[in-house]
Amino acid sequence: MYKEFLETDQRPFPIRNNRWVMTQVWKQLLFCHWPVPADLLKEYIPPQLELDVFDGQAWLGIIPFQVEHMRLRGLPQLPYLSTYLELNVRTYVTYKGTPGIYFFNLDANKWMDVLGARIFAFLPYRKAVMKMEVEGQHTCFQSNYNQNELLDIVYHPVSEPILPSKSSLEFWLFERYCFYTPMGKSLFRGDIHHDRWRVRKAEAKVRKNTIVPFIPETYKERPPLLHFSNKKQVFIWMLKQVK
Repeated sequence: MYKEFLETDQRPFPIRNNRWVMTQVWKQLLFCHWPVPADLLKEYIPPQLELDVFDGQAWLGIIPFQVEHMRLRGLPQLPYLSTYLELNVRTYVTYKGTPGIYFFNLDANKWMDVLGARIFAFLPYRKAVMKMEVEGQHTCFQSNYNQNELLDIVYHPVSEPILPSKSSLEFWLFERYCFYTPMGKSLFRGDIHHDRWRVRKAEAKVRKNTIVPFIPETYKERPPLLHFSNKKQVFIWMLKQVK
């Protein structure tokens, strides 16, 4: 058994009782979160979902990272497909009381990974030009989608790992174990599992950020809430239709 399955008390709902189908390792993650008025986000999420808020506040997340060691259960990893860069843009939602994530878009730097995620997970992946460089504690991440959605950011951790308390905003943001994605008039849920997040506070220099063009610049210009995680192994289940 993977050690990640020995830690489940943090989950808001049980692990699915069928087998996971894919595993990945996420590395050099930076969680950038901005408080955003709920009214700005509501019109961009499917009508089946409810926008989730913490103390009345909605949140927008932009998360750059690298995927490594991606493979299907029982199969070896494929050298080219198993490693790629990703940038996801998300907010937090519920469906019939079950908390999860809604992705506005996800960018990756390899077409085969983009197409696979579109076909099998119904997720809004896009092909972008990306680059990541790690030098000591500092990570430089650049993403360019169609020359008009750009992120150029340098980040590093500034604290020892912390375990967010269950009543904290950080716990509310991080400990989510499913995402929702629409397909036509139907709604699907994708389940994941990992052990509890142990994150570090982080600092970042944002050299360019035109991601999420539907959010006014005045909100993204404010200092984000920043957290860093070096590594997380994740297990993924097949999509399940919920509506």
